[in-house]
Amino acid sequence: MHITRYTDYSLRVLIYLAVQGDRLATIQEIADSYDISKNHLMKVVHQLNKKGYIETIRGKKGGMRLHMAPSDINIGILVRETEQDLSIVECFSSKNACKITPVCGLKSMFGEALKAFLEVLDKYTLADVIQDQHRPQLLRLLQIA
Repeated sequence: MHITRYTDYSLRVLIYLAVQGDRLATIQEIADSYDISKNHLMKVVHQLNKKGYIETIRGKKGGMRLHMAPSDINIGILVRETEQDLSIVECFSSKNACKITPVCGLKSMFGEALKAFLEVLDKYTLADVIQDQHRPQLLRLLQIA
C-alpha cells in the first residue's frame, strides 16, 4: 500500500501542530521545518481546515492550530478522507478493464489486505504518533521553539 504525498503532508501538518501545542503556526513555518513546498501545503491546509482538523486565523498575527485534541484524530479515518483512491489494483476501480476479474482471486486477497491495513491504522490516533517520550526529539527535529 502506498499513500499519496497529499496524505503524507496532511499527517505532517497535524504532527507539527500537535507537537507545538496551542501556539499558532504558519504554512511557511511548517514548509521550512519539513523542507517542503509551501505551495503543496496550501491545498493540504485548506482541506484540513475544511474537514475540521485545524482552525485557521487570518491576519497579521494569524496562523493555524489543531481544532481538536490529538487523541480525537484517528489515523485510519484521516487516511480514508485524504486518499483520493484506495484502489490498490485495477479491479477495485470503476474503470476496471481487466478481463479476468470475474474469476481472479487477487481482488479478494487485495481487498482483505486493504481492510487489514486500514484496521491497523484505525487503532491509532495522532496522540499515539506524538507520544510524550518523543515530544522533545520532535520539537528539536522540527526546529520548533
